[in-house]
Amino acid sequence: MIDTGGKIYGLVGRKLGHSYSARIHEMLGNSLYSLYELEPEQLGEFVRRRDIGALNVTIPYKIDVMAHLDVISPEAESIGSVNTVVNRGGRLYGYNTDLFGFDYTLRRSGISLSGKKVLIFGSGDSSQTVRACAKSAGASQIVIISRSGPDNYGNLDRHKDAQILINTTPVGMYPEPDEMPFDPAFFPSCEGVADLIYNPLRTNLLLRARELGLPCAGGLPMLVAQAVKAHEHFFDISVPDDEIEKVLSSLARSVENIVLVGMPGCGKSTTGRSLGKRTGRKVLDTDEMVERSAGKSIPDIFAQAGEAEFRAMEKKAVAEAGMRSGAIIVTGGGVVKNIENLAPLRRNGRIYMLDRPIEQLARKGRPLSENADLHALAAERLPLYLKFADATVPVSGSPEQVAAKILEDFNENSGC
Repeated sequence: MIDTGGKIYGLVGRKLGHSYSARIHEMLGNSLYSLYELEPEQLGEFVRRRDIGALNVTIPYKIDVMAHLDVISPEAESIGSVNTVVNRGGRLYGYNTDLFGFDYTLRRSGISLSGKKVLIFGSGDSSQTVRACAKSAGASQIVIISRSGPDNYGNLDRHKDAQILINTTPVGMYPEPDEMPFDPAFFPSCEGVADLIYNPLRTNLLLRARELGLPCAGGLPMLVAQAVKAHEHFFDISVPDDEIEKVLSSLARSVENIVLVGMPGCGKSTTGRSLGKRTGRKVLDTDEMVERSAGKSIPDIFAQAGEAEFRAMEKKAVAEAGMRSGAIIVTGGGVVKNIENLAPLRRNGRIYMLDRPIEQLARKGRPLSENADLHALAAERLPLYLKFADATVPVSGSPEQVAAKILEDFNENSGC
């Protein structure tokens, strides 16, 4: 572990409830890294405290903090914002490690800005960093899209030839993940999409880019890479790139949900409980969530209100469960009948289809399968399960053995 010498290390910002920074720095060996929520009038006094070792700075103080520093690095000066402050002998030095973080993210995703027309959506602090990166990378044209500037959402058609699209706005971030700042399909020359949002792991924008077969990058690699670079400044050390990937992989696994889909009676609930015991994760069963909300069983909901009412309640439960992170999510057999359930489950989750032989499926207490032709039901739903699933796991052996197969795949393939 890093010896902090009794100094304060942490992140300052106004709203930090969803920050992963403390977890990242703890993985880097700084267990005393803390979060400090400040009002604007508190910023100057706090950063000038004698016991400050080093700080990261986030929204909305990346520009304001510069007035309180003694030395500002050339890259931070050129960008016009600081996200890292280090106290050296009573003098405060300011750096911008977001530039490194974003460049790292593009490189690992195979997205090149060299010679490309780049559209940057948003005009705030993060936009400044992305613009500096695009300029340094040799972009042929850089266009800032804002709500009221000369290039805005009302005249995007003049930029349909854009090749790289980058979102620096909060559109699509939790707790309002259903929004999308633009549709990549509008840009026929698009070669890559990046989104600085890291919560959820995959915004609707990135899901759309994946659907179109475009290279894309989310915000979590940038968050981790900039934190590692800040850690280097904090303690005047060098950290290899493979450490970035190690931290990134660990963090991504810890926040990504494991989602189970499959035919009614295939064993999702028992497998989910086994996964919960093995991992210590909370298990969220969308059928149970519906029953709690309705105050009655699912067979009663079907009998009294019909399937349409149940599906509407199920959709709400899926949206609620999908907002969580680091959970096990068990879904009902018909969740795939509504394609609108896919995005909430995939934004923060890796989805597994449990594949059990039809003759082994349990029927009791399942309104749509108890007296149904399961072969016909399976033929109808199989394409939907495959559309939802990232991986298929055969159900053979005990629930513990099935859970072990899922965890093996999850540890190898989850994350960014």
